[in-house]
Amino acid sequence: MKRCKNLFRWMLVISFLVSGVIFPFSVGAEPQGKLIIFHAGSLTVPFAKMEKIFEAKYPKVDVLREGGGSTKMARMISELHKPADIMGSADFKVIDKTLIPEYAEWNVRFATNQLVLCYTDKSRFANEVNADSWYGILGRKGVIWGHSDPNLDPCGYRSLMVLQLAERHYKVPGLYDQLIANRPKKNIRPKSVELVSLLKTGNMDYAWEYLSVAVQHDLKFIKLPDEINLGNYKYDTHYKQAKVKVTGKKPGTWMTRTGKSCTYGITMIKDAPNPEAAIAFLGYLMSANGGLKVLNEMGQPPFIPCRVSTQIVKDSLPPSLQDLVEVRN
Repeated sequence: MKRCKNLFRWMLVISFLVSGVIFPFSVGAEPQGKLIIFHAGSLTVPFAKMEKIFEAKYPKVDVLREGGGSTKMARMISELHKPADIMGSADFKVIDKTLIPEYAEWNVRFATNQLVLCYTDKSRFANEVNADSWYGILGRKGVIWGHSDPNLDPCGYRSLMVLQLAERHYKVPGLYDQLIANRPKKNIRPKSVELVSLLKTGNMDYAWEYLSVAVQHDLKFIKLPDEINLGNYKYDTHYKQAKVKVTGKKPGTWMTRTGKSCTYGITMIKDAPNPEAAIAFLGYLMSANGGLKVLNEMGQPPFIPCRVSTQIVKDSLPPSLQDLVEVRN
């Protein structure tokens, strides 16, 4: 009998050891190694702060981040097959359309934003620009304004959507075409944060940015009505009137982006090189007292709790993350 008990105990020990190899999360191993995060350029400042806090908590982890246009970042994973653990997008739809289902299984919405028109004291007509005059000033000869590339960055196609919605809102027929005619192609940059340096050096007068970017970089900005700023989900039906054609997944193909409120999404890549560290970081990011607090402090309202579209999506999340989200459209 005693021999049987001992044999049983050894079987339990072996089973735990095996489970620790196959399922490292179950034994609470401390995350370590490199954690690769691709993210929207507009998340650069808050993610830099999160990186410091996270690495202080987990000193064995080295967070490696690369920011840029969300579409470009997602394509680096889907087309160039760059190794990555986490992808954070300024438009959650980019994850749905580019990464799911082949490269990612789920998508968590974690924050919002809105478009604003940024400028500085050096900008032409800075003393005249306001919520009523901005579109007239952008159409003036000699005024230099720009936006990011709509094919690479959600802020780019959202900037064009704002202009389309403004034409309807202010009842100025042809406004969109007039403004685009006053914006040469050289004023289109790969990602929105590149425009910040152009503004600060006086090489550009006005640029379309997210509110959070304007706050983080101490830029002056014009807030627009909710009907056109893409910042209020209650106007999603109205925003759908705006449509922008952008390049598709494959060369030579196109897709249409339809206006919707700015909602950020994040996911873990299926073949993540460091899933332990990825889950730990996502747990920190999605915590009300963690990453979501950082976002709120930097002018980017978070969803507390974070959101997923269905119960099926929630159930597909790692168990430690499921209590940090709610099912909500």
